[in-house]
Amino acid sequence: MDRTDRKILAELQADGRLSVTELADRVGLSLSPCHRRLRALEESGVIVGYRAILAPSELGLNFSAIVFVTLREGTRQAVSDFEAALPDIAQIVEAQRLFGDPDYMLHVITRDLPAFQQLYDERLSSLPNVQRLTSTLVMKRVIQDRVLAL
Repeated sequence: MDRTDRKILAELQADGRLSVTELADRVGLSLSPCHRRLRALEESGVIVGYRAILAPSELGLNFSAIVFVTLREGTRQAVSDFEAALPDIAQIVEAQRLFGDPDYMLHVITRDLPAFQQLYDERLSSLPNVQRLTSTLVMKRVIQDRVLAL
């Protein structure tokens, strides 16, 4: 990856809706080489996708919580079973496995507190191998969807 690839990535992080023509102009390439580089970045897995970033509050999703999960056991099967169950819960917008205790951090967004409580009681607490859940409410998002420093 060279300086031009990094320029392409920086431009796309700033505006993923750029046409290849606009992108080529911004990074100083002609259309064909820019398109080849873009395709290579996608095929190599550096670019994993394009998406719209939505405002949860504008969609009536006004409650955000961080849920820390400690598993009963850390065996390969326990971890696999727990992780396999996460994609089925749409309100989990981010899940990270951690070193140490707790084992996972889940970012959950719901409509309101009662919706979170129902999700917590009915779905999160019954995830495979869960020993303990600890949650904290998000007061304010200070940094979000930050682009990677290139």
